Amino acid sequence: MPAELYRANTPQAFWRLTGDPQPTEAEWARSTHAAMAALPEGARSDDIDSILDKTLGEGQFGPEHWNLSFARKTYYRLKPVLPRSLTRRLRRLQSSGAATASPLGWPIEPRYVQFLWRVAGAVLATTNRSAVPFIHFWPDGHRFAFVLTHDVESDVGQKQVRRLADLETEYGFRSSFNFVAERYRLDRGLIESLQARGFEIGVHGLKHDGMLFSSHAEFMRRAARINVHLKELGAVGFRAPLTHRQPEWMQALDIEYDLSFFDTDPYEPIPGGTMSVWPFEIGRFMELPYTLVQDYTLTAVLRETTPRIWLEKVDFIERFSGLALLNSHPDYLLEPANWHLYEQFLQEMQRRDGSYWHALPREVARWWRARREVAAPDLLPGAVLRTIALDNRVGEVGIRIQ
Repeated sequence: MPAELYRANTPQAFWRLTGDPQPTEAEWARSTHAAMAALPEGARSDDIDSILDKTLGEGQFGPEHWNLSFARKTYYRLKPVLPRSLTRRLRRLQSSGAATASPLGWPIEPRYVQFLWRVAGAVLATTNRSAVPFIHFWPDGHRFAFVLTHDVESDVGQKQVRRLADLETEYGFRSSFNFVAERYRLDRGLIESLQARGFEIGVHGLKHDGMLFSSHAEFMRRAARINVHLKELGAVGFRAPLTHRQPEWMQALDIEYDLSFFDTDPYEPIPGGTMSVWPFEIGRFMELPYTLVQDYTLTAVLRETTPRIWLEKVDFIERFSGLALLNSHPDYLLEPANWHLYEQFLQEMQRRDGSYWHALPREVARWWRARREVAAPDLLPGAVLRTIALDNRVGEVGIRIQ
């Protein structure tokens, strides 16, 4: 079952080469094998299904990867009665040295990028071509995609949402707000106002108590309730609280896309990452991994006072036409220093306007699926042809996009 969830994400589906003759399955397989050395040792395999499971499916971290330890489960049971200052200190203590201990790079993990670029280079070499056209990753030829999302964890955060939406509107942005369905009384007037203003609404779990994935039976019980709330809110997107996740169980959710995974993050309760800076399919839904470190980690754990890490990662994502997706929290942005840092980030991204496609998560999910499925580029509004070409001057990746 796990490998089947990722089967739609082959290198040929990623690149969407056009023109004839198309590379054969055997040529893709040989090219994939030639590029495999770019991946971490634990993610290598002669079988593309296995590679996708070990990377996008995080299978390289072992069969127990999705299971929370007894200590962490106990912590979530006690968390509601623990002082906020104590939970913050515990988070910092747990995170100490996490980045250096992680098998993935952070904040940038380049090896899945290198793998896909090397596959394309090997296809060109195998088919004796110096260049080949492909359907560009984003509409109208934009160099990368930029998405803002927010998790509203408490009623205090909910009261901050309108102000945050006003700030983003001032700089020309729209975002999605993911509400916890049954932790606080949802402000329906606020939600309707956000939707009318062009923002998106999603669901951020049922209770936000760390127990959503405590057992399969409990998850299925809560998933049924989550599906009711999704329908009532007209929502098609979901993010699990605390980025707890289990991709097989999550097939029970009635969603178009999910936001619970990330490319690399050693600071989360289930660390690791999919290594992908692009969307990908997990069974019945599209995954939009967050690729910029969460605001709480940036400010409370790492104690950064500027958006430097975010912007450096955006530079990397732009270079490889990826998805720059940020998850921040109205609850944490209440603090003036955090608010100022976020506004600095919006100002800088506004200055880069024109280089990226700024979109809501549902728009990105629908575009990525349509790009994979479309029979010809002229059938997809906004589709643009670009060319990948062999170029030894670009170092490890071996190709450039024209």
